[in-house]
Amino acid sequence: MKYPTVLLLSVILAASCQNQKKDMPALETPTAKKIPKELSLHGDVRVDDYYWMNQREDPEVIAYLESENAYYNTLTAHTKDFQEELFQEMKSRIKEDDSSVPYKQNGYWYITRYETGKEYPIYSRKKESLEAKEEIIFNCNELAKGHEFFNLRGVTVSPDNTMAAFGTDTVSRRQYHIQIKNLVTGEVYPDKIENTTGSAVWASDNKTLFYTKKDPVTLRSDKIYKHKLGTSADEDVLVFHEADETFGTYVYKSKSKKYIIIGSYSTLTSDFRILKADEPDGEFRSFSPRERGLEYSIYHYGSDFYVLTNKDGATNFKLMRVGEDNTAAEFWEEFIPHREDVLLEDIDIFKDYYVLSERDNGLNKLKITRWDNKDSYYLPFDNETYIAYAYTNPDFDTEYLRYVYNAMTSPYSIIDLNMRTKEKEVKKEQEVLGGKYKKENYTSERVWATARDGVKVPISLVYHKNTELNEDTPLFQYAYGSYGSTSDPYFSTVRLSLLDRGYVYAIAHVRGGQYLGRPWYEDGKLLKKKNTFTDFIDCSKFLIENKYTSPSHHYAYGGSAGGLLMGAVVNMAPELYNGVIAAVPFVDVVTTMLDDSIPLTTGEYDEWGNPNDKEYYDYMKSYSPYDNVKAMDYPNLYVSTGLHDSQVQYWEPAKWVAKLREYKTDNNLLFLDTNMDAGHGGASGRFEALKETAKEYAFLLDLEGKTP
Repeated sequence: MKYPTVLLLSVILAASCQNQKKDMPALETPTAKKIPKELSLHGDVRVDDYYWMNQREDPEVIAYLESENAYYNTLTAHTKDFQEELFQEMKSRIKEDDSSVPYKQNGYWYITRYETGKEYPIYSRKKESLEAKEEIIFNCNELAKGHEFFNLRGVTVSPDNTMAAFGTDTVSRRQYHIQIKNLVTGEVYPDKIENTTGSAVWASDNKTLFYTKKDPVTLRSDKIYKHKLGTSADEDVLVFHEADETFGTYVYKSKSKKYIIIGSYSTLTSDFRILKADEPDGEFRSFSPRERGLEYSIYHYGSDFYVLTNKDGATNFKLMRVGEDNTAAEFWEEFIPHREDVLLEDIDIFKDYYVLSERDNGLNKLKITRWDNKDSYYLPFDNETYIAYAYTNPDFDTEYLRYVYNAMTSPYSIIDLNMRTKEKEVKKEQEVLGGKYKKENYTSERVWATARDGVKVPISLVYHKNTELNEDTPLFQYAYGSYGSTSDPYFSTVRLSLLDRGYVYAIAHVRGGQYLGRPWYEDGKLLKKKNTFTDFIDCSKFLIENKYTSPSHHYAYGGSAGGLLMGAVVNMAPELYNGVIAAVPFVDVVTTMLDDSIPLTTGEYDEWGNPNDKEYYDYMKSYSPYDNVKAMDYPNLYVSTGLHDSQVQYWEPAKWVAKLREYKTDNNLLFLDTNMDAGHGGASGRFEALKETAKEYAFLLDLEGKTP
């Protein structure tokens, strides 16, 4: 097939276009060249015509991506003004000169704030009092100058408050370099520690720093190093190497500040090593011998560690306690037992209280208990479409719990609870600017669809109270459904641009997430992964059958592993959707999971299975979106990716779109939109990311004929 050049599409782009899609001139679709490559395993041969696209620096790859971008820009030219209108509308609801609720740590109040017209945050602090002079720690607007992408993370201040370590990424590959800033003189030391996660932790001596390095090819976090202030990074000492390629590693400090902790993790197994923070040149010791399938996290308090774990079949986790001298699993003693119907998600420890984060029937609960058991109670919440979670609580010696509450119909609030008196103070409620939003104008509900195997699947819905629910109602259905990650029913100012135009927004809490506890996750992974896809489809059928919408007004969205969900759904039930958005979609499952040089692959085996095992190979191949593209009608599709994506490589969506173009039998829209500067998270600026959302919303609204 002839490969269209960027020059050809540039000429087309220069041609005059009418304002309406129906008046657009005929346009040749991009056609990728085919170079058949045979991929053989387990006696099975797959032919991949677009395998060549995995060469990021190949001029033909870049030319193809740019031709797709030109095609997208041409066919959506009539929506460009509307995209800008949506962007300005979404931006106008956000307070530009916003700031965080200050929190106190080690004698300083820390604040993150934004200035009007600026894209990036400013990190500052004030000593002892909020009335004290502001000290600017980092102005990211200055640091981001000259970069198309910028992200700062992992700011950590030394115990004596004089130094700050920080990580920056200017490529969007999540490969950060760490530097150290002297907070007294303002000097940023020139020495850079390259290819890290961006996070670090100080020992008690104020001069020793522990950090995590990544494998330069796979980007797996595999080594913990020790750096001494004033020395070259070349002299840094390796203190731990995670040799198992299915694990990653990280380092942090206990809230008690007594221990430096190295954690190792895979999907199904946890492992820790500990070292007293005032003995940085000592040897880390194993917390407990690694045991396949044993998951746990540790929290230090007094002379004990508290262990949140699935030990002994505690599927929904339980809390155990062990002395800090003999920490092996054989010495763990039950503190809070396992419950079949309640997922124990986290614990926050204070001097006089501990706070449990639980999930019961999908709903967040916070339980406050005194260590002496003189008082114990749950915070009351009164609806079914809300989120509540413990927020930033670095102070150990306090009787205040800071938590967040929001519902699908109302903005988030940051609340301080006096755990002793039970008095609450709202420290901040998210402001929705523009003068049009009133929480009483929106309604939400939770409904339950019956999946094909009889399981009840919850769906959280929100819509404007004036929206009539019928077959002509546009509905936008979202899900993720992997890694046990729960899609909670949160409030979004951005989403108002759909709700105010008559859309219903639905979150399908499909299996593969953890909304209904750990078994909900277990039932949507590995050889049960298809439950995620069929749950989403069955939720769609429920919404259609109950007249919330109809196939001609039904839209679906998912990103990353949720993009895999979209790819599977359009292969399995394309007739249910008028349009689908797949953001940075993981769609070439078999090939990716067979390539252990790709970032994150080996650590994913416990989620998807290892296709070197024929059973998993066959199962993956049966649902992998790229491998199951066939000659049939597909919905209108908008697919996005980033050239530098480290999580889902750009070539997966690029190959998928090329194959869809070859096979699909309809005349529906198919767009591939590649951000040539960004990675998995998209644009880095506070407002620049809204432009990408505006593109997605314009795609949906245009299909509904709701563009100006």
